[in-house]
Amino acid sequence: MICLGIDMGTSGCRLIAIDDGGAEVARETVALAPPHRDGACVEQDAEVWWEALGTVLRAVVRKLPEPPAGLAIDGTSGTLVVTDDRGHPLGTALLYNDARAQAQAQRIAGLAPRESGAHGPTSSLAKLLWWLGYRDAGRARHALHQADWLAGRLTERWGLSDENNALKMGYDPASRAWPAWMDALELPAGLLPRVVAPGDLLGHVTPGAAEACGIPEGLPVFAGTTDSVAGFLATGAALPGEAVTSLGSTLVLKIVSPEPVFAPEYGVYSHRIGDRWVAGGASNSGGAALLQFFTPEQMRALTPTLDPDRPTGLDYYPLPAPGERFPHCDPGFTPRLEPRPDDDATFFQGLLEGIAAIEAEGYRLLAKLGAPGPRSIRTVGGGAANPAWRRIRERTLPAPLVEADHSEAAYGAALLARQGARRSRT
Repeated sequence: MICLGIDMGTSGCRLIAIDDGGAEVARETVALAPPHRDGACVEQDAEVWWEALGTVLRAVVRKLPEPPAGLAIDGTSGTLVVTDDRGHPLGTALLYNDARAQAQAQRIAGLAPRESGAHGPTSSLAKLLWWLGYRDAGRARHALHQADWLAGRLTERWGLSDENNALKMGYDPASRAWPAWMDALELPAGLLPRVVAPGDLLGHVTPGAAEACGIPEGLPVFAGTTDSVAGFLATGAALPGEAVTSLGSTLVLKIVSPEPVFAPEYGVYSHRIGDRWVAGGASNSGGAALLQFFTPEQMRALTPTLDPDRPTGLDYYPLPAPGERFPHCDPGFTPRLEPRPDDDATFFQGLLEGIAAIEAEGYRLLAKLGAPGPRSIRTVGGGAANPAWRRIRERTLPAPLVEADHSEAAYGAALLARQGARRSRT
């Protein structure tokens, strides 16, 4: 049995095919044209995604030793597509980082409980309220996310979403329902999607989509998730206390929890995966702070000269600019980067020690907020490959570091497709 996972971003689309044992059997990636940016507005033509999806599917499916048994798609969290009753987009999509809906976010803040994922101008609910005020509201029939719309193009079944993408539209994953407070928004009837669990069957590929994408007619399409949750699933973390740190341009912590954890003042939310939850927060520290001082080439050259078992004692708090959200909620939080030693290697090591200390503090805060303490920590992102940083983190963190099974979101989406295909066969 071969299953397909598609990770649709804003800069590219990646497909990974896996067999029943989880081994990768094929992959393909295609780049996307950059979105249009104008101040706080970030838009993209959804048809660009559809063309990319067809490109990767045609390239992979013809190489497979057998027809695929199912597929699932992950997409960027908070990206909004509003369509008519036939699924045709009514204008461009508002991307995950589009922040124009400031006034609408304030309206939501006056209605939504603190634990709602709909807070903030980049939530899909805030974008939807903006859209209804400034676009063709009379023709709007379906408010969808990136992954929702692509699955709809494949199946011609519209008005469906998954529990993770729906979080930022106001969906309550604890009660598994649209909450009563949203009634005050007076949204058009039927506009919000029906929400299912990741891995549930959404529908089957139509003849038209099969011809367009070079895939079998009738192929099952299963509900996906957000890109961040798909990346988490790919690592193999599944039991309470199993954590994943992403060492990218920012520092992102996630941990499996038996109960949801919400603390919007710290940007902490929880996604539901079956009967468990993935709680997480993100610091502004990370690779972007390092790149203020060193190029990637300089960091690679300095790494062998570090002495990770001898702490520098510099007590840095690296940030690319003032302002922090997790584990400190303070828009004016000042980076701590003094004193700077003359030796670049010592300075670089001090920066790595500072980020590791923030990581440890972040896991302590998650535990204080109600998540379990970490029992193991997997690492993804560019920083995961730095051996000195790993040793510094081993000394600093409260749990052992273990290897991630995989790190790519497309692999996590393929796992959801496999889960759905197995369930369909029983």
